[in-house]
Amino acid sequence: MRLAQAASRIIVAKGKKITTFDLRKDAPDEDALLQALLGPTGNLRAPTIRRGKTLLVGFNAEVFQDQLG
Repeated sequence: MRLAQAASRIIVAKGKKITTFDLRKDAPDEDALLQALLGPTGNLRAPTIRRGKTLLVGFNAEVFQDQLG
């Protein structure tokens, strides 16, 4: 949870569904955030990448291209 708390924006990819949390403007409650970040096994979704104040969780090629270049 420390990774999430250090971020100002979290982008979560679950298949083709993309959810973006702007923690500076409208932080979700802890349960909603954990539900988005954790996979079916209860572990953090993979891959997880922190770039600056943005946390990328899960894989989506378009998001990776946009965020990582």
